[in-house]
Amino acid sequence: MAADNLLGDFLKARRGRVAPADAAVAGTGRRRVAGLRREELARLAGISEPYLVRLEQGVDRQPSSQVLRALARALELDADAWAHLLALAGPGPVPPSRTEVSTDVHRLLDAWAGRPAYVRDRCLDVLAANKWARALSPMYEPGRNLARAVFLDPASRRLFPDWAEVAAQTAAALRAEADLRDSRTVRLVAELETDEEFHRLWVRHETRPARDELKRFAHPVVGSLALRRQALTIGGAEQQVIIVYQATAGSASETALARLL
Repeated sequence: MAADNLLGDFLKARRGRVAPADAAVAGTGRRRVAGLRREELARLAGISEPYLVRLEQGVDRQPSSQVLRALARALELDADAWAHLLALAGPGPVPPSRTEVSTDVHRLLDAWAGRPAYVRDRCLDVLAANKWARALSPMYEPGRNLARAVFLDPASRRLFPDWAEVAAQTAAALRAEADLRDSRTVRLVAELETDEEFHRLWVRHETRPARDELKRFAHPVVGSLALRRQALTIGGAEQQVIIVYQATAGSASETALARLL
């Protein structure tokens, strides 16, 4: 991953994903590229084609808010992708994430008896975890990286029955949350891109932060689990996220969770 033209790479990738018919662009002969041509995107956004070329090539890196809004509209970006576009056009890298987890947060994790919970940073490094999370999977051990575990550890394909969906969510969360101008993130992505599936997902430029949703596990000891995932930010440490899993009351998954330890 090149960290010197993230905005341009994003614009080119998303331009390639807009169907001309959906953008009300009339067909004009044989197309050599997927999606919109540069002149078509420029026309839809109300900017000049030479200016779009400068943006895509990284010559101009600080477009106005009006230009960004016009590009977002023309590229049909959702709220997550729009937020990502704004971050890429920002002034520079954010400060490094804090690696220490407060004593109060450690106590909170341990207080969630029967609920796997852990803290991760925006690079998807696990910083802390309670014993239920560690029993759910070794990937939640502090010091592990979740993206590395999902794509490079074959055990993840056995853990997640919906592995393809989990993989897509993981790649989209990493792109949405990590600072792609940070050297640590650049090294991580370079390592992950040795995996064919990660590379396929990464070049799509999907962005989707972690959300509350259902996640299924095939645990080697307690069997099938369907757990609701909740993502919570930490006041005073906004670059850290608490992930908590819980089962529906009275469900088979709740019974299985009780047998984890």
